[in-house]
Amino acid sequence: MFPGALNSEYSHELKFVSSVESIQTYQVMDSNGSVLDPAHEPQVSKEEAKAMYRNMLTLNAMDQILYEAQRQGRISFYMTSFGEEALIGSAAALDPKDLVFGQYREAGVLLQRGFTLEQFMNQCFSNERDLGKGRQMPIHYGTKELCFQTISSPLATQIPQAAGAAYGMRRDGNKLCTICYFGEGAASEGDFHAGLNMAATLGCPVIFYCRNNGYAISTPSIEQYRGDGIASRGIGYGIDTIRVDGNDVWAIFAATKAARKIAVEQNKPVLIEAMTYRVSHHSTSDDSSAYRSKKEVEDWSKRDNPISRMRNWMENKGWWMKGEDAEITKSAKARVLEAFAAAERLKKPAIHHLFDEVYAELPPELQREKADIEALARKYPDYYQVNEFARS
Repeated sequence: MFPGALNSEYSHELKFVSSVESIQTYQVMDSNGSVLDPAHEPQVSKEEAKAMYRNMLTLNAMDQILYEAQRQGRISFYMTSFGEEALIGSAAALDPKDLVFGQYREAGVLLQRGFTLEQFMNQCFSNERDLGKGRQMPIHYGTKELCFQTISSPLATQIPQAAGAAYGMRRDGNKLCTICYFGEGAASEGDFHAGLNMAATLGCPVIFYCRNNGYAISTPSIEQYRGDGIASRGIGYGIDTIRVDGNDVWAIFAATKAARKIAVEQNKPVLIEAMTYRVSHHSTSDDSSAYRSKKEVEDWSKRDNPISRMRNWMENKGWWMKGEDAEITKSAKARVLEAFAAAERLKKPAIHHLFDEVYAELPPELQREKADIEALARKYPDYYQVNEFARS
C-alpha cells in the first residue's frame, strides 16, 4: 500500500467516512461508590485511599476560602476545581519524579505530591516566600522539588513542551515520563496538534491528560467541535487512547497507571480524555450564569459529585464513618486560614528579583534600568511603598 496509509485496503465502494463507533467511557464505580466489576477493585491500602480523600476535601476547602478572598480584594485572581477533584487520582498513579506540565486547574496534583498549604498561600499572595518570587499571577504554581513545571497563562503551550521533555527522558533512558494536563478548549489550539504529532512520530513517553469539563470559558463543548470528543483525535494521530469518567477517582487512577506503563515501557504517548463537569465559574474573572443556567450547575452538583462518590466507596468498605467529613473539613479550613493569615502578613519579594534569574550576566541596558528603579525608590520611598517589599 501507499506509504502515507500503510494499513489501508482497496475498496470498490465510493464512500465518504464522517464518523466511526463512539469511544466508550471507562468507569470503575458508579455514583453510589459501588465497584461495577470486582476485577477492577482498586488495589490501594486504606491509608492511601484516606490520604487521597483528605486531599480532595482540603482542595475543596482551600478553593472556597481563596475564592472568597479574591472577592474581598485580598488576592487578585483565582480558579477553583469544584467538580473536578477526582483529578487527584492521576497524581496518585505517577512516579514522584515524573514531570508534570499543568494548565491551571491542577492544584490537586500538587497537593497529592506534597505541596504545602503555606506554599499555595505564598504563591497566591506573591510574597517574599513565593517560590516564583512574585513574577506570576495567582494559581500559576511551580516547584522544581516536586517536578512540577511552572504554569503559564497562554493555552496549550505546555503540550509541545511536555512532548519535548519526554523525548529527552527517552534519550536518557531513566524510565520516567511526563504528564501534560489541559482542557478540551486548549485542544483547539495549534500547539495541541503539533505536540501530539511530535510525540507520536518520535515515540515520546508522555501522558496527555485532557480535562473535558464541558466548557472552554463560555463556549460549550458542543460549539467547539463536531467529532467524538478529544479522544478521537488521539486515535487520528496513532496514539493509544482511552476515555474515562472524570468524576471517578479510581477510573482516573487505573487509566493513568496503565498509561504510564505504556509510556515508560514502550516509549509511546498516551491520551486520556477525562469526562467531567466544571461546577465553578471558569475563574474569578468569569460569571458563568451569563451562558448557563444555575439549575444546570445545581443538577450536576447533586447528580455526580466526585467527592461524594469517593466517600460512598470508602463507606462501603468500612474505611470511613459518616460524619468524618465535617471534622476533616473543619480542620482543613483552619489550616488554610492559618496559612492564609501568615502569607498575607509577609512582605512582597525584593525589587531586585525583577531582574534576577533570566541572564547569567545582566545586560548593560537592564543594569541601567535596575539602577534607575533603585534610585527612584530611594527618592520617593512613600510613593513606591518600599517598606512593603523585602530588602533581599
